Amino acid sequence: MKLLHSAHRAGVAHFLPWMLRYALAFLLALVSVQALAQAPLRNFDHVKTGFPLTGVHTSQRCESCHINGVFKGTPKDCASCHTSGLRISRSNTVKPVNHIPTQLTCETCHNTQSFVGARFNHAGVVAGSCATCHNGSTATGKPSGHIVTQATCDSCHKTTGWAGAKIDHSLFTAATNCSSCHNGTTASGKPGNHVATTANCGTCHKTAAWTGAKVDHRLFTASTNCSSCHNGTTASGKPGNHVATTANCSTCHKTTAWTGAKVDHSLFTAATNCSGCHNGTTASGKPGNHLATTANCGSCHKTAAWTGAKVDHSTFTAATNCGNCHNGTTATGKSATHIPAGAVNCISCHTTTTWKPSRFNHTQTVVAGQCSTCHSGAYPPANARPVNHIPYQTLSGVVVTNCDSCHKSGYAAWTPARFHTNVVVTTQCSSCHNGSFPPATGKPNTPIHSGATNCETCHRTAGWAGAKVDHSLFTVATNCSGCHNGTTASGKPVNHIATTANCGTCHRTTAWAGARVDHGLFTAATNCASCHNGTAATGKPVRHVPVGAANCISCHTTTAWLPSRFNHTQVIVANQCSTCHSGAFPPADARPPNHIPYQTLTGVAIANCDSCHRGGFAAWGPARFHGSVSVVGQCAGCHTGLYPPARGKPNTPVHAGVTNCESCHRSSASWLTVVFGHSPANAVGTGTCDNCHNGTSAKGKPATHIPVVGGVAKCDSCHRSQASFVGATMNHSVVTTSTCKSCHNGSYVSQGRTGALAKPVNHIPEMQLLNGSSMDCNSCHSGTTSWTTVRMNHNNSLGGGAGSCKACHSSGTNYLGNMEKMALTHRTRTPPAMDCSEAGCHRPLGNRGSTYTNWK
Repeated sequence: MKLLHSAHRAGVAHFLPWMLRYALAFLLALVSVQALAQAPLRNFDHVKTGFPLTGVHTSQRCESCHINGVFKGTPKDCASCHTSGLRISRSNTVKPVNHIPTQLTCETCHNTQSFVGARFNHAGVVAGSCATCHNGSTATGKPSGHIVTQATCDSCHKTTGWAGAKIDHSLFTAATNCSSCHNGTTASGKPGNHVATTANCGTCHKTAAWTGAKVDHRLFTASTNCSSCHNGTTASGKPGNHVATTANCSTCHKTTAWTGAKVDHSLFTAATNCSGCHNGTTASGKPGNHLATTANCGSCHKTAAWTGAKVDHSTFTAATNCGNCHNGTTATGKSATHIPAGAVNCISCHTTTTWKPSRFNHTQTVVAGQCSTCHSGAYPPANARPVNHIPYQTLSGVVVTNCDSCHKSGYAAWTPARFHTNVVVTTQCSSCHNGSFPPATGKPNTPIHSGATNCETCHRTAGWAGAKVDHSLFTVATNCSGCHNGTTASGKPVNHIATTANCGTCHRTTAWAGARVDHGLFTAATNCASCHNGTAATGKPVRHVPVGAANCISCHTTTAWLPSRFNHTQVIVANQCSTCHSGAFPPADARPPNHIPYQTLTGVAIANCDSCHRGGFAAWGPARFHGSVSVVGQCAGCHTGLYPPARGKPNTPVHAGVTNCESCHRSSASWLTVVFGHSPANAVGTGTCDNCHNGTSAKGKPATHIPVVGGVAKCDSCHRSQASFVGATMNHSVVTTSTCKSCHNGSYVSQGRTGALAKPVNHIPEMQLLNGSSMDCNSCHSGTTSWTTVRMNHNNSLGGGAGSCKACHSSGTNYLGNMEKMALTHRTRTPPAMDCSEAGCHRPLGNRGSTYTNWK
């Protein structure tokens, strides 16, 4: 504007053409108006529009956003002005093509001061997708020296800054190669004073922190030089008061901890000066209450432990006063519950090697009639009367003064006591013999003892054995073995039949002998041979079928041995039939005399019966010989009629002189699959077909066969092929002298093929001709080899009704033949009175053509 005004003032307009001066004047006026209009807007409060001008926007011209002076509808979002190609973004800074792909609005990251230095808000970024932008092109990517990893950026870095990344070591394992990063360059490495090792960092260090590393000493052995690390510098070493030794640390210390070191005393001997270490300073010494002695520690103590020291008592004798030491202070003394043995010396009962077990032999003091003085329960191990001791004190008339009243076996043991030997008891047995006071045997829970109250009914007091039980009340349901168990009463002898059945099942109550075994209770699971072994009971005879370990009941019934049914499923029989079926083990039948002589055939190898007999083990038949073996040229060896079911050659002419079945029969599975060779080798001559083809020996003429002269014409008069009847060439010289119609009437059809063709349905109606009903085929057809050799015989038909021409020669008829066909009106529109021949044109009544031959 100032330039224009200056030009005007300089008189430039005087040099311009008048049109230019006019336009320039108009523009100056317009600018002046706009300037006047713009001036008041400089103080306009833009905040009122809802879009305050900040940053760079404060210095922009209004028309940058308000195009053509239009204020209404001006967009307030960044993208409308700062997106390439939009109407308002003409000269504005727009979003570059390589901008970070985002759906966020511009102001989310940018401010109005400058596009540069935008702070990207990562709040909406999907985890694991950092590399979408941070690829070195769109945004900063991984530097070349970055740790080699396939993990996503946010696994270690924060969205607020790259620096201070915390690597997630939780996914690393002992197999991770830590030094690939911790090499002193990429990340901190081993310090100079680190323990010398080639092991992976994770062997000792945790992934959470370097400090507090725990060396895994489990891999170290006794040969490991511990002091190479435990030297007081690299790791803790021996303290100043350590036992003087040059042995390796692991000789005494464990690899898991220093404390609790176990010195290997196994190398020390009785001559070792134990007090050199065990002096109370270097190692523990003798306590104040130790036995007074100058002997070396090893004389009594073991090198493995102090406790449990064994004083060598071998030099002590019965004269040694044990109580001098064993007084309860210097050494263990007598307990308060010790047996009251008076002034008897310890060694009288105890040995010098151990206190227990002591052997009180009752000779040290008078004990007769005084057992209960010690055996009262107050002085263990002097055992007292047990709670289940027989209650002798409750019995009437029984006086027992002391233990040795019954226990007469000496002082070595209480048992066996003899109560009834010393005490008489009458009718009071059940007071003790009720099962509560062993060894006083109680009444067993058996039917024989049910309800019995007085043992003496059967038993004597001198002993249970020899009781005479009244068996008359017992039944089959009585549990005999409750008594007859070999202890209470006699049981089964060692050679008894093995059984768990009750005795009464076979034996009587009056006597064991003559027992009858009830086999009705036995099942297929019963081991018959356990009894039927030839000793306990009858066993298998010498000629028994060899069945191995099969059970008898597999074939025999429990009621009788015979008849038996051999169960082949109980033994292995595949390829073993002849093992039994040899004739040596009846009733296993052998091969019959008329069995087919397969053994005489050349090249036939039959392993066993089941090579052919495939019908199962229940029966021999039906056998499938040819299904198992291949026999060529030797059919007559078996098919002679002597070895049923191998059928022999029938007595028919077709089989006469034939020696090899396979000349015609081609299948070993069935005779019916046969191809007869009519060659001279099988003696078949001309005119001899019906010798075999008579309907019996071979297929004969069917009922619908064409009637031949005398009914005996030879087959090969017409049938020229020996392979098939089909394809016969008819020889009319052998047929009957009857009319052609007698055969060519559709009645003679053989095996689905037309034997003599009948007149077709569209044959000319010869019935229209004079005496047409008596005409035969040969009236027109003169050849016997083909119907097509034909000459029409009109049979002197005269037209006019009988023998009318129009029946065949009228247009529209569809009869076979090449006769001319015309409409009756082909010459005039008025049809003739009756027929072609009556029109006065065509013969035989007309004047045109030759009679019965043509129209003209």
